[in-house]
Amino acid sequence: MNLFGSPNNMGIGQICWNPRIWMDAITFGWTGEANIVFGVTDALFIWGTNPAQSDNSAFWQTIRAAGKSDDMTLVCVDPRFTQVAGCADLWLAPRPGTDCTLALGMLNVIISEGLEDRAFVDEWCHGFDELAEHVKPFTPEYTGEFCDVPPADIVRAARIFAQGRTALVSGRGIDQVGKSVAPTHRAICCLRAITGNVDRAGTFILNDASDFTSEVDFELSPQHEEELRPYCLNEGVAPLQCFTGYDLVREQTEKLGRRLPMRYMTSSSPHLVLHAMETGEPYRVSALIVNATNPLVTYADTRRVFRALMGLELIVVLDYYITPTAAIADYVLPCAGAIERPIFQIHGGVANFGYGGPAAVEPYYERKTDYDIFRALGQRMGQDEAWPDETLADAFATQLAPTGWDWEAYCYYGAYSKAPVEEKHLLPGPDGKPQGFATTTGKIELASELLPKLGGQRLPEQGPFMRLCSPRLVEVATAQGAHHVEMLTGSRKQPYNASMYLDNPAFRKNVPGPVVEMSQKTADDLGLKPGDVARLTTEKGEARFTVAIAKMRDDLISVDYGWWHPENGIPKAPDFGGIWESNVNVLTSCELQEPLIGTWAYNAIDCMIRKSGTPLTW
Repeated sequence: MNLFGSPNNMGIGQICWNPRIWMDAITFGWTGEANIVFGVTDALFIWGTNPAQSDNSAFWQTIRAAGKSDDMTLVCVDPRFTQVAGCADLWLAPRPGTDCTLALGMLNVIISEGLEDRAFVDEWCHGFDELAEHVKPFTPEYTGEFCDVPPADIVRAARIFAQGRTALVSGRGIDQVGKSVAPTHRAICCLRAITGNVDRAGTFILNDASDFTSEVDFELSPQHEEELRPYCLNEGVAPLQCFTGYDLVREQTEKLGRRLPMRYMTSSSPHLVLHAMETGEPYRVSALIVNATNPLVTYADTRRVFRALMGLELIVVLDYYITPTAAIADYVLPCAGAIERPIFQIHGGVANFGYGGPAAVEPYYERKTDYDIFRALGQRMGQDEAWPDETLADAFATQLAPTGWDWEAYCYYGAYSKAPVEEKHLLPGPDGKPQGFATTTGKIELASELLPKLGGQRLPEQGPFMRLCSPRLVEVATAQGAHHVEMLTGSRKQPYNASMYLDNPAFRKNVPGPVVEMSQKTADDLGLKPGDVARLTTEKGEARFTVAIAKMRDDLISVDYGWWHPENGIPKAPDFGGIWESNVNVLTSCELQEPLIGTWAYNAIDCMIRKSGTPLTW
């Protein structure tokens, strides 16, 4: 995209990966991963994710083993009673969007009971006294009432977190809560820091820099940023997720020789891209390449997305199937599937590991890898020198070359990694003293010195919730027999993945259609029973789902997403594969909520719900 002269790529970064990466980098000087070591890790927190459904790797088996271990305490934080909760020693089910307050309440307990790692705090944490004063109001009683969690459970969770070496894994559940996204991640950073659970085995290990060529070097952003910077749609709107914010963080991380990927960390908010399509402000976006996504189903505010895309001059889709989005495209390019292309997954270039392997088979028929497609376009535009590697495998081999590994060796092992260096802050710097952390102060910044420069919070503060139902809608819908409820969307559920695999007959036999889940008490309160059709309404639109009972907190519904009708053949007007009937994104909004990164909300929102007499086509 840099070579083609476009400053904007949009995706789900702001509600998936970016918030944690940004807040880690700002607090610690770089980002890291949970380091779960049996016999070393004393406690494992799984917060806002359910790897039993969302992760197709061995990680779920690690969690199951942790749940059975007498030496490791497992804590699950999720409004739903997930498979992880079923294994856990303690399940906390906070009201969606209150995770920041929950973390601040745990900090209150740890500090008030003197459970912090005093030696580590004194030596390596900046702003502890400010944080201690900041969390005083977040008593277990206040936090319990706000989050709707028993105060005793908050105290127990805090003590578990501080009892020894603790690892924490968070997920999209806390990446999609609107204005509280960045503060929630910052509060979790503070939990790790004051308990000394940073860069120690069995806790949270800061990643080493990549031995292989990093993503930022391949994407050519530094070479083109000056010409593209004036056209970044996020500039001045999302002050961290833009070139200005990237520059400030880069100034810090480069102290220790690390650089975040630039394109992904400056990717444009869908709201701003749609606005440019709709209005021509600040300039006209008139063409779109859709790669590895189906925005007419999986992006927020489907009707708005549809109107904006229908107004474009050109849409090109790279995909495996004729999705609803592909159905409105001018060109559909058949893309190679997962077993038809080599893989070197490097986690955005922020770590020193990668995994994958060779293609199992050559692409069938006329399918091509994404790399082949973009390289061919570049060559047609006279960019031969910029695309020296003939194939994707060649490009990966070039990327691996600095490690001393060749492509064949990597394919043999299926991964490249090195054991991470622990306690990197103690390594000697150029002056012989410990190098510390790549922050303004050289310490972990509980109180941020960088965020206020962008209009952000020095200390994490709970934000308000996104409301999709106006008082007038609530009044009118209530008079019609509807109830006003809290809503979650987008929870991962096997066997499907986003809007994929719905045409698989075996899958559909077991999971035939989209559901809205709720507890038995909630169903009783709403006058609904399993198998009923429920109509959900917000200011954005209406959608209908089959009622199902699940173990979860009361006064909350969890709505499936990604549903359409691939079994009906190529999507056509006016229903385009059923995207208006049971697509939860007909109800949602991508309007900016969190002011730094530009996130929107899927998990701390509301809707009106009532029984529908119209059967579903499912």
